[in-house]
Amino acid sequence: MSNDHEPASAGSVSVRCAGEILHLVIDRPGRRNSLSPAMIDTLVTTLTEAASDPSLRAIHLTGAGSDFCSGVDWVSSNRGERPRPRTGDLVRRIPHSAHRVIELLHTVQLPVVCGVRGWAAGMGCSLALAADFTVAAEGAVFWEPFIERGFSPDSGSTWLLPRLIGLTRAKRMLMLGAKVSAAEAEDWGLIERHVPADEFDDTIEALLTRLASGPTVALGLTKQALAHGQHATLAESLNQELYDLELSCRTQDFNEGLAAFRERRAPEFRGR
Repeated sequence: MSNDHEPASAGSVSVRCAGEILHLVIDRPGRRNSLSPAMIDTLVTTLTEAASDPSLRAIHLTGAGSDFCSGVDWVSSNRGERPRPRTGDLVRRIPHSAHRVIELLHTVQLPVVCGVRGWAAGMGCSLALAADFTVAAEGAVFWEPFIERGFSPDSGSTWLLPRLIGLTRAKRMLMLGAKVSAAEAEDWGLIERHVPADEFDDTIEALLTRLASGPTVALGLTKQALAHGQHATLAESLNQELYDLELSCRTQDFNEGLAAFRERRAPEFRGR
């Protein structure tokens, strides 16, 4: 799904469905999987389609090679052969590209599992933070390099980081440019867990299998309620939970869950 008019060096995002799981692989290892405009467009299009695809029950996002994603490729995107952007170009363009990817990962009513090897920097770090569960291999590094490059943070990092790790640690990453190891990221609550490199693939597969075999509607509503609760009062959250409960109780999976409980067996959810 890459742009046919771009050279191969521009990279691509590999899109593959395996049963009920959508696999997205950022594939540009020669530039540490930095994102080109075409790659970002692919993510926006694919995630938008996934949000309304009833056949899907989980999303897997990872990078090809030894790194996850080193952010947006500003160097290639701003070379001299391209015309100088007009004033206000970022304000017009980014809400519909890079920022839209973060919003989609955060709001799509499917569980998103992110697998991180090597560097997760800039927008790559935000992609990992916006996922529901991020598993990092030993040796992975999470880094927000914005200040060291002379510009302010973006990709939702100022919203995501304080909520995950608190304001003090968020300042350490965003204002001091602290690089966070996989072990430290788990300890801080930045990610779900870190594992030895030889356990990385199996850990992610097991997590995806568990989520994809769960009650998909209830999982999506739970994700929505958690996001809503980040800016709601207790009363508002209780009201949101009430409506979500009404919806989830009307699903086939709810009936299966009750039947399994009565029959003292494991439920077999169908995502309906």
